[in-house]
Amino acid sequence: MISRSTAFRFLLVPALALSLAGCGAPLSAHWQGFPAKAPSEPGATAESQDAPGAQNAPGTQEGPDCAEVKCVALTFDDGPGPYTESLLDVLDKHHAKASFFLIGKDVAKFPDTVREELARGHEIGNHTWSHQDLAKLSPAAAQRELSKADEAIKKATGATPTLMRPPYGTITESLKKAQPVPVVLWSDDTLDWKTRSTKKTVKAAEDIKPGSIVLMHDIHKSTIDAVPKILEDLGAQGYHFVTVSQLIGQPKPGVGYETGQHPGTKN
Repeated sequence: MISRSTAFRFLLVPALALSLAGCGAPLSAHWQGFPAKAPSEPGATAESQDAPGAQNAPGTQEGPDCAEVKCVALTFDDGPGPYTESLLDVLDKHHAKASFFLIGKDVAKFPDTVREELARGHEIGNHTWSHQDLAKLSPAAAQRELSKADEAIKKATGATPTLMRPPYGTITESLKKAQPVPVVLWSDDTLDWKTRSTKKTVKAAEDIKPGSIVLMHDIHKSTIDAVPKILEDLGAQGYHFVTVSQLIGQPKPGVGYETGQHPGTKN
């Protein structure tokens, strides 16, 4: 909530109070999915491509074809935070990739964690500097929130993110269309920011369909504790855990996305 020409994938994007962490507020703009092809890695074996949850090692450019196999994009907002490193270990254990939408002021606190996210092959997105509702800001103030976050991420990683996700899922239509990068929302909100319950987060995340973009937050320990079970259960159902870019295929600047490809979207 993304370019394949570089070695790693880059995306535009204390624990937050409930009012700030509540990214699952109703949308204020119209969003659309984009059923485009995400090609499989050239030369990959059928076994490596078809194994549930199988992903490419950091540095490779392609993943499973989400128009042919079941994929889901797990996304994590409001980090980095003190639990993010543990989450990265869990994702590695299950050969899963994810997308992280980062708060700029916290990137400045945890730059090593952000670099580690990229080193392990995950995607990075802009989630503003301080998690303000962009729809309630002036155009100039909203752009400052995004620009400051871009700068923090570039300082930490050397690259500008190529995706963004507005806090609370709200953004004016004009600001959305003006973005030089794709805008990522979600189809499934686990409400982990509200319940702070591992059990309820697991249940919510598993109520998905192929092509789902799942919203979670890596600033809550209850969420981190839920991820192993989510990965185990969805992996057993044949799901591949991909980045938002892989799920969508070819996201376009200024367009908002709630979902991605699923078997049957290929023409």
